[in-house]
Amino acid sequence: MRPRPAAGVGLGLLLISGLTFATSGTFARSLIDAGWSAEAAVIARVGIAALVLAVPALLSLRGKVAVLRRNLVSVGVFGILGVATAQACFFNAVRYLPVGVALLLEYLGVILVVAWMWLAHGQRPRRLTVAGSVVAVLGLVFVLDLTGATRLDPVGVLWGLGAAVGLAGYFVLAGRIDDDLPSVAMASGGMAVGAVVLGLLGVTGVLSLDATFGEVTFAGQQTSWLVPIAGLSLIAAVVAYLAGIAGTRILGARLSSFVGLTEVMFAVLIAWLVLDELPTVVQLLGGT
Repeated sequence: MRPRPAAGVGLGLLLISGLTFATSGTFARSLIDAGWSAEAAVIARVGIAALVLAVPALLSLRGKVAVLRRNLVSVGVFGILGVATAQACFFNAVRYLPVGVALLLEYLGVILVVAWMWLAHGQRPRRLTVAGSVVAVLGLVFVLDLTGATRLDPVGVLWGLGAAVGLAGYFVLAGRIDDDLPSVAMASGGMAVGAVVLGLLGVTGVLSLDATFGEVTFAGQQTSWLVPIAGLSLIAAVVAYLAGIAGTRILGARLSSFVGLTEVMFAVLIAWLVLDELPTVVQLLGGT
């Protein structure tokens, strides 16, 4: 086994991942508003990213065929749960909810990570972790703003909770993968699996695959549809997944999931600057 880098490196990688992942909702919103289905946007995002990383992934696997073989199931489940489920549910949530609120719901997956590590691996959470989980649940009450004038679409809330399940799978699987499997191979393989699964579901008519190829509105300006696609695939997928997987392998699933909450802050700021979306004061309190 290789010696693990310092925790500071892992923290830095996860902050980079959080910032780049945070751009996905804003990029996706411009495509969805132009007529793209959420699933089509996800396939374009992870499919292009998988192709970009294909050559580096193959080079990193030279002489490691056995390593890949024994991790095929983990990579496959990561692609289905941590990529396809998490992203498709999140992008569908963005259809009905502000980007920041959708992310706040998705990051309830942190609680699922804590529960899984306790029940499946016997890693009993410390008091501070339990307190953090309780705060997250209370935060959900504020995010949903159940007593306020603003009403969130229940369909969007359900999609957001589905994204939470996928996010939990992302952190758990990224944290327990074989140390000998390069992160670039994990990222490329997982995104390829996610794209193929969603593509097959689309071809068979289970999912809607709609796309338009004219101009879209992004940051208040008309631009080519290629701009948000490039942002989704290169910034919000290639950089985000590489940094996130590498950071999670250093810090572990539970701690990484809490650090990942920084994505919510980044996303709210980006959505405010680009889309002029800002959650209510009560919802912001829930997210903090």
